[in-house]
Amino acid sequence: MNIKGKVAIVTGGASGLGLGTVTSLVERGAKVVIFDLNEEKAQLACEQLGENVVYALVNVTDDASVQAGIEKVMETFGAVHICVNCAGVGTPQKTLGRSGAMPLENFKQVIDINLNGTFNVLRLAATEMAKNEPLTDAGERGIIINTASVAAFDGQMGQAAYGASKAGVAGMTLPVARDLSSFGIRINTIAPGLFRTPMAETLSEKVVEKLESMVEFPKRLGKPTEYASLVLFMVENEYINGEVIRLDGGIRMSPR
Repeated sequence: MNIKGKVAIVTGGASGLGLGTVTSLVERGAKVVIFDLNEEKAQLACEQLGENVVYALVNVTDDASVQAGIEKVMETFGAVHICVNCAGVGTPQKTLGRSGAMPLENFKQVIDINLNGTFNVLRLAATEMAKNEPLTDAGERGIIINTASVAAFDGQMGQAAYGASKAGVAGMTLPVARDLSSFGIRINTIAPGLFRTPMAETLSEKVVEKLESMVEFPKRLGKPTEYASLVLFMVENEYINGEVIRLDGGIRMSPR
């Protein structure tokens, strides 16, 4: 798919991997709607990136909220061609700790945002994509890119909820690709390792150094621009479909 002139939704687009993706898409000539709950950061991103970026305050777990966000996309730009789901949380908590078992509500919250929220947005975005005229000779009408994590495959202690949610995102990639194939809609998933995001910025340098030591090469945290680069590649390469690709510098997470 040629990115220029296309319309994209990016959830969690006001910061981190999402903002890196929004920036790269705009640089390639796309129009982008940020779905985020942080209005201050979303407004700042729009001011910095110009008239081709707008935002909608969207709670990805709420059906009506996402529907309203989709309506804003259609009213503003008239179509949806690309959907990148970056919104998520990663609050760590052990299954059983000194204070007892993890409250079930805590587990449910992570699953609801990371897994249910991702599916909620993609199903409604796909509904609009299916209405597009074919964009390529093969009949492509849209692409969805989800964000899992290396924790889907080698989650650490305290990541039961996070790992389960991201494994779900990875696991639904192929079934959804099969569901949407007749509509000309592709879906892929990126499973990032350790990246320089606002979440990482809260860590001490000692912790960051330990994390970097687990990366095979290059021994550093990833950059949001590197995540965005893979998004662009997936959008432009029509034959990538139903894939989960790790983006992690070869890291395999230790138990703790």
